[in-house]
Amino acid sequence: MEQTRVPLLEAVDRLIDTKPAYFRIPGHRLERGICEDWTRKTGTGIFAYDVTETPFTDDLHCPEGAIMEAQELLSRLYGADRSFFLVNGTTCGNEAMIMSAAFAGQKIMIARNAHKSAMMGLVLSGAEPVYVMPDVLSDWGIQGGISPLMVRRTFEKNPDCKALFLVSPSYYGVASNLKEIANICHEFGALLLVDEAHGGHLYFSSRLPVGALEAGADMCVQSMHKVTGALTQSSVLHIKRHAGTELDVERVVSSLQLVQSTSPSYLLMISLDCARKELAVNGKKMMSSALELAEYARNEIRKIDGFRCMGEEVTGVSQIDGVDLTRLVISAKDIGLTGFELDALLFEKYDVNMELSDYENALAIVTYANTRDDMDRLIEACRMISMEKVRGIGGHGYNKKNDIYVTNMPLPPVPEQALTPREAYFSETEEIEWGKAAGRIAAQPIAPYPPGIPIVCAGERISAEAWEYIESFRRDGRHIHGGVNGKLDMVKVIADKVNV
Repeated sequence: MEQTRVPLLEAVDRLIDTKPAYFRIPGHRLERGICEDWTRKTGTGIFAYDVTETPFTDDLHCPEGAIMEAQELLSRLYGADRSFFLVNGTTCGNEAMIMSAAFAGQKIMIARNAHKSAMMGLVLSGAEPVYVMPDVLSDWGIQGGISPLMVRRTFEKNPDCKALFLVSPSYYGVASNLKEIANICHEFGALLLVDEAHGGHLYFSSRLPVGALEAGADMCVQSMHKVTGALTQSSVLHIKRHAGTELDVERVVSSLQLVQSTSPSYLLMISLDCARKELAVNGKKMMSSALELAEYARNEIRKIDGFRCMGEEVTGVSQIDGVDLTRLVISAKDIGLTGFELDALLFEKYDVNMELSDYENALAIVTYANTRDDMDRLIEACRMISMEKVRGIGGHGYNKKNDIYVTNMPLPPVPEQALTPREAYFSETEEIEWGKAAGRIAAQPIAPYPPGIPIVCAGERISAEAWEYIESFRRDGRHIHGGVNGKLDMVKVIADKVNV
């Protein structure tokens, strides 16, 4: 019954009910000082909840009251030892996990497809990364899972790694075998840190992949705003201790204080408190609804000529241990459309908003808050696109020959690391022509799409093999992250005069 409470919401309600003469920050004085252009459309009530620290409302950086109670309810719901509200998104949670696990001069294993916030964490901590490469699901041009065997072999070569940081599930809903990976980490006395930004809902249905905490992770971070009712930028960090590993909780707390705002938004924290309550009371029903809607759409889209929609059939392939079936990975490449073009058509012609697109796919995230009408609009738009045989919007169209050539090319070896990410970040840089980049030290990651795995990371010397692999994408006009101004004509490298 305690999970039906929302302690932080209750605390702010008590403050508002006193009708205070308010002289604290923020300056809009509860609901009174917001621009009328906005309040005419929304009303004023919600703005009264945008408050700050008071004797009623507690302090995120030293919680003793309502925030502490709300975080304790969260940890009990997820089976964690400690849980923390994050108001700077999962980015700050990833940074704090890395900062607390490995210090300057120490090693940490990092999945090569980690979110860029992991690189930020390495810059802040000064730790030396040891990379582990995910598999590639070539049929879809996306990242697969992380191989437990590869994790073991990397630990055997680097037994002094303090932790492993990886993403599971991925943006596309692909999950790695976290149970086996966690056992390997703990065997070597290392922590398992999981960026579970897209997995806060996994704990509420047996049809979804196992959650990181249930699988044995020591720490994980979840973006609660992605799939629950929390507001954008609202995330949480969980800790669960395991025998044989060293996890300094106070170091995690101090790291969070370093990367989180000292003016945390109470709107965000209240939304986390309320989202937790909804999951506790209705989580299984919410996930059942999302899964039912997604399965309906997946089945209908698969009937459309030229369309594919990924599902459970990829489990067991490319180190994939499970798939989040609330994700609709849709491809129309068989009728000549890239994912970018499909996304643009759906948005511009049919008012269907997808989450993201890549060269091959467009992705829809289905939640409990979607409706059957939403799914029917997506399905009907796909049917119309198929019937009209559209051949692209402002693009060159899909080239199947090039796709087969590029996605089946083996990834080149990880280049030599000449500088740590921290050393590279604080080094002087220069821009040079891409054609002259081989042999130079990269100042930023370069990641072709698909599959979106960085071929070169900051601080690594661009090898001939890496240069040739990236060049094949550039010649074909593929999508590449990491060039100057969005193009790969020029690239940022460490200045020649830097002593390496």
